Amino acid sequence: MNRRTLLACAAAAAFVQPVAAREGAAQALTAIDAAGTANDTSGLIFYALDMGFYERAGLRVNLTSVSNSGVISAAIESGAIQIGSFAVSVGALARERGLPLQMIAPAGLYLSTTPTSGIVVNKESPIRRAADLNGKTVATRDLSNMSYFGARAWIDKNGGDSKTVRWLEVPDASDVAALAAGRIDAASISEPALDDAVNAGAARSLASPFDAIANRFLISGYFTTEDYARSHPDVVGHFAGAMANTAAWANKNRARTAVILEKYIKTPVLPGSARVTYAEQLAQSDVQPVLDLLYTYGFLKSPMNAKAMFSPLVPSR
Repeated sequence: MNRRTLLACAAAAAFVQPVAAREGAAQALTAIDAAGTANDTSGLIFYALDMGFYERAGLRVNLTSVSNSGVISAAIESGAIQIGSFAVSVGALARERGLPLQMIAPAGLYLSTTPTSGIVVNKESPIRRAADLNGKTVATRDLSNMSYFGARAWIDKNGGDSKTVRWLEVPDASDVAALAAGRIDAASISEPALDDAVNAGAARSLASPFDAIANRFLISGYFTTEDYARSHPDVVGHFAGAMANTAAWANKNRARTAVILEKYIKTPVLPGSARVTYAEQLAQSDVQPVLDLLYTYGFLKSPMNAKAMFSPLVPSR
């Protein structure tokens, strides 16, 4: 899979050109290809591009934005890109099947005090509880992301049976139309599309499914292969540093990040909407709840330790 193929096969993909290097420094920058999902959780990749954090770290990043995180891990595996942002679950499942991915930086955190994902239904839907979803069709961005696993956990922990649900992959931005057309009965959706759907009156919030996983956990991170990290330790270190600096900036500049996010993902970020908090360092305690859930559901054949997913080249705790 090359970059052209990545663009062709990713639904609603968008190629984001890197900003021009300042002070004539373009020749000194190391170019890398990266990709991430078009939502708030992966917002750091867009903020770093727009605010020059990559450039200050000595990097020129050619960025591709896609809707399906499984496409990104496949692109890393093929060598089409070097670094990708996607759900922790995607990285863990890739390692399970033998792809030696390493997490080199954290992305968005889930905090129960500020829910940034939810299950929504039509405003007039009779669905009121988890058991009402039995046998229904529920949309999620893809069947390897945390919106899918969180929805399953919430249904099962609240009296429903997620094994009876028909799961359908639909981009977050298309869920409201799919609900209105009757193609789906509910959707597990993330910000900023979540607030956009609910506040516009087109959908009603049913639940905050991530609470069924943990009150706090890492939703996604930045990954590369062990081979690439081993052969390009400086690039990995510089990228991780850029993400840490961007996260510290983003957590203090919500209004500015909203403007940047809208610019790159073409989805409104409504005033007062719930926003993701970005982790500034990899932490085992933030990743382990996701791995434990995957093992509980049988997606991991054996328990996985969070530390095993982290690159030894970057700081973690």
